[in-house]
Amino acid sequence: MAVLLTLGLLTLALLVAVPAIGPAGETALAAVPARGAPYAVAPAGEAPYAVAPVGAAGDTTPPTRPAGLRPCPVPAASTPTGYASICWNPSTDDTGVAAYDLYRLEVGGFVLAATTTGTIGGFSGELNRSYTMYVVARDAAGNVSPPSTLITVSATVGMTPTASPTPPPGDRVPPSKPAGLSEPCLWDYRGVTFCWQPSSDNVAVTAYDVYRETATAYTKVGTVPPGFLHFAETGLVTGRRYTYVVVARDAAGNLGAPSDPLSALAREGLPTPTPTPTPGPSCVVSYHATRWGPGLTADITVRNAGTTAIDGWTLTVDYPPSAVRLISGWSADWTQTGSRLTGTSKQWNRVIPAGSTVPVGFVASYSGPWPVPVGFGLNGRPCSTG
Repeated sequence: MAVLLTLGLLTLALLVAVPAIGPAGETALAAVPARGAPYAVAPAGEAPYAVAPVGAAGDTTPPTRPAGLRPCPVPAASTPTGYASICWNPSTDDTGVAAYDLYRLEVGGFVLAATTTGTIGGFSGELNRSYTMYVVARDAAGNVSPPSTLITVSATVGMTPTASPTPPPGDRVPPSKPAGLSEPCLWDYRGVTFCWQPSSDNVAVTAYDVYRETATAYTKVGTVPPGFLHFAETGLVTGRRYTYVVVARDAAGNLGAPSDPLSALAREGLPTPTPTPTPGPSCVVSYHATRWGPGLTADITVRNAGTTAIDGWTLTVDYPPSAVRLISGWSADWTQTGSRLTGTSKQWNRVIPAGSTVPVGFVASYSGPWPVPVGFGLNGRPCSTG
């Protein structure tokens, strides 16, 4: 009997302790997320963030930027492997900082290297090799702070979760830190432009990677060949400043320390000059001449090919140097100067509406070869023929 009573009490206690799944619309007990719970996948170039627990949905304020980054050696251990470690000052947040994410620079960009709830973090590395990193803070709602400044530290002897492999043979010397960043380098460019001085390397620098600071990370925005110490980026907000760093690398994949940050202004650029369009012919001339003995009769039709009416006109007909002599003409007042014949409109045909034509002509004598006009003009502008 006592055994049955004990089992009954135990069963009752378990039923009370385990929350039942309530029907839709009823409140159920929320489980407290455990440390190390999975994080949601963030867009490319942005830090991952924690899945927001119940009650944190209304929090949109990110933690403050981690500051005071400094080398922070881990406790020494009797191992030849390396460990890159840093410390920083704690960030603040309206609801509390949940974790810090530490990102390490690799050839392809920054990658997540460690996550910690404290203000010291690091990762296994190659002994004595330099590593560049930054830290962001996250709160329980998944808000991510601006990234800290970049810091470069060497992997030293210390505690490591796993043994690091023996460094591969070959070039392990990184290029020097790019220096002398200045802007702008192209005044007429719409966006950001800046230049820098070349880095040095024991073998050769093969490329410069350019990173721009975003709201939560450092994003790789370009790669520049070693002989072209200039970077330009468009598609930015004119009048806003953007922060950049440049990292040199060599053929062995060694990454140098990042340059000092440059705050560059996205400029409007100089306006692109629009060339004055060359106006097309505003007139088209049809010319037909008939021969009679020592002379010719020229029938000419002038068409206004423009979009507005011509009010008053002067037609010129140029012949090659020859013995053409004007005798008379019609529908215009004709004169001759050298090998050019000029006809000026009459009062009754001075207006040629757009798209309309006016017929004119003249009679002239000539000697030598049959004369053919070399050009026509109307009001000082050349006409096409057709």
